[in-house]
Amino acid sequence: MSQQQRRPWIVGVSGASGTPFAAAVLRGLLAAGESVDLVVSRASRLTLLDETGIAFRDAHWQEDLRSWLARGADGKPHTFDVDIDGVRHWAAGDLAAGPSSGSYPAKGMLIVPASTACVAGVALGLSKDLLQRAASVTLKERRKLVVAVRETPLSGQTLRQLVALDEAGAVVLPASPAFYAGATHIQDLVDFVAGRVLDAAGVPHQLYRRWEGELGGSRH
Repeated sequence: MSQQQRRPWIVGVSGASGTPFAAAVLRGLLAAGESVDLVVSRASRLTLLDETGIAFRDAHWQEDLRSWLARGADGKPHTFDVDIDGVRHWAAGDLAAGPSSGSYPAKGMLIVPASTACVAGVALGLSKDLLQRAASVTLKERRKLVVAVRETPLSGQTLRQLVALDEAGAVVLPASPAFYAGATHIQDLVDFVAGRVLDAAGVPHQLYRRWEGELGGSRH
């Protein structure tokens, strides 16, 4: 696909716990044939290192991303085989990057997972790094913004900021897995949340079993 035809989803990964959610969303987007612009915040690199042992480096982002996306939610490497040719990486400190401008073509943005600090920054329009700036641009251009907040419990301040994001047009999607889909593995719970993020973005997937109105259907 030429650069003129490319219209990616921007995926921002903040410092909240839950890097397997981000990996599942990225795999889902790529499996659907979508292009991705990836922004991994500085804080999220510490979380990724803690949760997976992977050090995400700007100079070696392709190697590190492949290792990350190949890893299952249970930590086992080489669980998935993922083609990352559709991914473009932008350094979190690069405020001159494409996604920092409203004229840059993008379908929208998915923040997975979203920390409360990230929520506050986006709600207040701080734009302290590329992740926050890209989210602000997404809102002002009236594009789809999905914020998968991952924190518990939530303070009153954070709840007010989430309401502000909802009023600004964002989809607030807590990373809350459900059990009616018949989950038998941690990956199933992660994929449910990732699937709901993709649902909110309008991206087709087969990450979880949908409710069909039959009680106990997942046990059949």
